[in-house]
Amino acid sequence: MQTPSDGVSTPRTRSTAQKSSHVHSSRYPPGSLISARRRSAFRSLSKRKIPQSTPLEEALDPAKAALLIQKQWILYSVTPMYKFSYTRLKEYSRHLSAHIAAEKQKGIAIELGADLNLKATFSCLPGLKGKDRDPLAVLIQISSKPPVTKPGTEDRIVWTGWFCGLYTEDDLLEAIPDTFTCLPLFLYNGAESLTALVGMWFQRNFDCCFGKLAISSQDLTWLAAMWTGYEVQGHVPATELVFSVPVEPHMDITYIIHAEDFKTLWNDIHKSKDEVTVEEVNHLFQCLYSHFFRHFKIHLSATKLVKVTASVVSAHCEGKVKFLSKDYLTRVLGFITELAINNIQY
Repeated sequence: MQTPSDGVSTPRTRSTAQKSSHVHSSRYPPGSLISARRRSAFRSLSKRKIPQSTPLEEALDPAKAALLIQKQWILYSVTPMYKFSYTRLKEYSRHLSAHIAAEKQKGIAIELGADLNLKATFSCLPGLKGKDRDPLAVLIQISSKPPVTKPGTEDRIVWTGWFCGLYTEDDLLEAIPDTFTCLPLFLYNGAESLTALVGMWFQRNFDCCFGKLAISSQDLTWLAAMWTGYEVQGHVPATELVFSVPVEPHMDITYIIHAEDFKTLWNDIHKSKDEVTVEEVNHLFQCLYSHFFRHFKIHLSATKLVKVTASVVSAHCEGKVKFLSKDYLTRVLGFITELAINNIQY
């Protein structure tokens, strides 16, 4: 994959991706999209709404949800896809499978081994929506079948990726022409070589562009404030914050806050049931920094927050995330989709 500003590609695909990235941005008038994205970014700088549960969450297939929970996903943002059709998913499955096979014949290295037959399967994820207008999420699985297998042996899933666009702002969707499908967040788990092949295929067929999605330290503080203190499987887990210290050799500081202590502190700071403000988030972390300094004489404000593990999600600044609860999956995805939209480069 390659983007105009930041991306990942294999050496064999880099020149092709760079050549086509300019075409991606000229497929649609970017002015209205940039304006809508800036409005979204401005809102998220000052306050964020607290996502609430919706009846749509109940439609999510538990078996499909289980595929998404307790795995580490790597994040990308994606520009709108040109002429993507939900009615052609079986056709896309055949074409992507053929693309992977063709690239293997050219000598493209696949970490999984050359003797495996790889097959791609597209499907939808009904229920992975925050509201009716959100676009339907798309799941892609790549399975392997060794040349010699016993009868009844199931294919092994070796790579999974999915596109989604939860809680997408109405003004952004209105700015997208009908010929485009807006699924701005892409997540994958599996070999990077397969990710590069999938990204190449999407770029060629839908004129979309992928960009690595990092999570800033500021956004990690929002995540900690918004998603700590929720009950998961009958208990409320502690909150874990990891800070990178700017010294050599490299050193991290792990700060674990007991669930009840964090909840008491946050309840004293947080006033509204519907939204969280940047002042509340900053106040929360100033209190945590002051408490840490009193005990250890270390200024955490001079370090960088790189990882947060809250009740329902764990996220790393490098763009890695693990969802810990099906019950809050769509609501956390809404937050990350917002980050993906603001990360898109036109």
